[in-house]
Amino acid sequence: MQDVWAAGEAYEPYIGRWSRLVADKFLAWLSVPAGSRCLDVGCGTGAVTSKLARIGEATGIDASEGFVAYAAEHVPEASFRVGDAAALPFEEDTFDAAVSGLVLNFVPDHAAMVSEMRRVTAPGGTVAAYVWDYAEGMELLRRFWDVAAALDPELPDEAARFPVCALEPLAALFSGAGLADVEGRAIVVPTTFVDFDDFWLPFLGAQGPAPTYLASLPAEHQATLRDRLHEQLGDGPIRLTARAWAVRGTA
Repeated sequence: MQDVWAAGEAYEPYIGRWSRLVADKFLAWLSVPAGSRCLDVGCGTGAVTSKLARIGEATGIDASEGFVAYAAEHVPEASFRVGDAAALPFEEDTFDAAVSGLVLNFVPDHAAMVSEMRRVTAPGGTVAAYVWDYAEGMELLRRFWDVAAALDPELPDEAARFPVCALEPLAALFSGAGLADVEGRAIVVPTTFVDFDDFWLPFLGAQGPAPTYLASLPAEHQATLRDRLHEQLGDGPIRLTARAWAVRGTA
């Protein structure tokens, strides 16, 4: 089953809204100087790019034409283009900072992506990324996959699929790319849903691994999964948290 990344309108209520909360803390941690030339690799719907545009000159790049179109419409103060994170179409030392949010684990060649981010970043500049803690800390996804696996014990979930999403492998990846002063941290944000529909309906948008998996199920199986989640979470408000792992280094 191949993940689907195409419709920004469906992705925003699913993950985009929570990524924006992480992006605020992530960029505060990086302390990128005002006026910097900034690149958002795997920009998606522009969650990080919109924040970078407040710092300096912001460029976003993503492999999804649909996401790039959405970002360009909603973040007119930045520039966007379609491209490959592992083969960036920019010259060396083009940017003062190259960052990425929630994309690294989906790129087949992690090392190539980080090396490309370092290549296009000027000496002394910042290279950084954050990814969800799929194993434990991203609760809305963890709740979904735990119930899904109970119904389908052979189902491989995102925690097993993305072992890079932990501090030690992320730090090793950045150090292996030749970055200096590599360090990581956890970023935790609240994910509060007004009711169960606010939690569940975004999973019906077929954007990303969990919604793509859900869309592949027969209607009866979908209904059973929904009912079990509803039983666990209640009617709302539903108060969960989302943890991301962040890493940074110096070019």
